[in-house]
Amino acid sequence: MAQLEGKVAVVTGAAQGIGRAIADGLAAEGARIVVADLRGAEEAATAYADGVGLTVDVSDEAQVARLVDETLARCGGLDVLVNNAGLYASLQMRSFTEIPLREWQQVMDVNVASMFLTCRAAVPAMRERGGGAIVNISSGTPFRGVPFLLHYVTSKGAIVAFTRALAKELGRDGIRVNCVAPGFTMSDGVKEHPEVIEQLRDVSVAARTIQRDQEPEDVVGAVAYLAGPAASFVTGQTIVIDGGQYFH
Repeated sequence: MAQLEGKVAVVTGAAQGIGRAIADGLAAEGARIVVADLRGAEEAATAYADGVGLTVDVSDEAQVARLVDETLARCGGLDVLVNNAGLYASLQMRSFTEIPLREWQQVMDVNVASMFLTCRAAVPAMRERGGGAIVNISSGTPFRGVPFLLHYVTSKGAIVAFTRALAKELGRDGIRVNCVAPGFTMSDGVKEHPEVIEQLRDVSVAARTIQRDQEPEDVVGAVAYLAGPAASFVTGQTIVIDGGQYFH
């Protein structure tokens, strides 16, 4: 039997890119998928049996509450939350002295505060089910100290700390909280920005032990493992997936 048979999984930012690949992987393991995204959620959800697509801004408290309410109403429960939505490829690489405060705050809202909101909304439903799994998507950048994206790198480092602290709070509830940190990935969002590929692709591949492009599908196995019963004694951990660019 598939390891997530009968489970309901919410994946944010799942209309394309890494989120879409994760949703595909969890669906293949038997999970019923709820796609939450700013655009294209309903269309993406049609790829899954009994899939649900919800248009949601995960940095908005009321919309996140609606996401969980509609998931419970339409699916009857919530077992897995994958916090994947975030800002990256659209951000301009520049000195920290040139980053506007408004942009800094937007990155923190979308990349970090959103996870606080989704977890806070989802945890009561997981408690009712007797447990659950939360997987947060971070990045390899805070482990390497990548320059010229200070707001992004800081936000992704915060996700690692968030994961560890929340895991301690929720362990008694049978809710595991883990983190996956991908390297530079050739996702749909990245491909929409050729200037980002030009700046980062070759240097990223050259720094890896496994020297090839990283694809969204490279992240799926770790997320499926952390969401499933094979990781029943794993919590508070971060798995770096970057082809051996950083050994963590």
